[in-house]
Amino acid sequence: MSKTKTYVKSIVIGIMAVLFFSCKDKYERVGEEAIPQVFPQGIAENFELTYTETLESLKIEDTDSSKVIAVLTSPLSKNFDNLEFPYRTFPDGLKVVLFDSQGNRNTIVSDYGIIYAATNIIDLQGNVVVITHDGKKLEAPQLYYDQDNEWIFTQEKFTFTNPEDGTIMDGEGMDFNKDLSFFNAHRTYGLMTIKEEKE
Repeated sequence: MSKTKTYVKSIVIGIMAVLFFSCKDKYERVGEEAIPQVFPQGIAENFELTYTETLESLKIEDTDSSKVIAVLTSPLSKNFDNLEFPYRTFPDGLKVVLFDSQGNRNTIVSDYGIIYAATNIIDLQGNVVVITHDGKKLEAPQLYYDQDNEWIFTQEKFTFTNPEDGTIMDGEGMDFNKDLSFFNAHRTYGLMTIKEEKE
């Protein structure tokens, strides 16, 4: 083999190597690697948030007592208020204590929760249990609590137990107010007791 052929062969191999290594990966990522990472702007341990309201609107110089309407506690809270649609997560679960107009305590617990700041909705997920001051109990895999309207709702399956009359009701989809004095079940099945009114 002549020197010229060897030289040309070396140049061709060199050009191919340069082309091979200079090729940019044009593969468009569509899996997890394409999702931008989101980091919280703050993390709080042993988080407690108290919601209060005043009986009358206050002016700048006025002072008046306010009443507690709800207390939310959680071992861990992650604040994502730095995003376009701000929210706060509770990855280790949360507990919400709601107070009615008579000061009675109604409790909601769940394994996970999200508060959406723009809509004031709390999304409760995983082993959600609502217990009222008079012992009524509601269990569901997911519930939403609308803080502005003090309304709770879900489309998931649920179990409602009323120890007062021994009622156990299973169903799917419902909405109710925070003290369960109004309860609207969309679909029900199971054991129910209906009390007859005496005339």
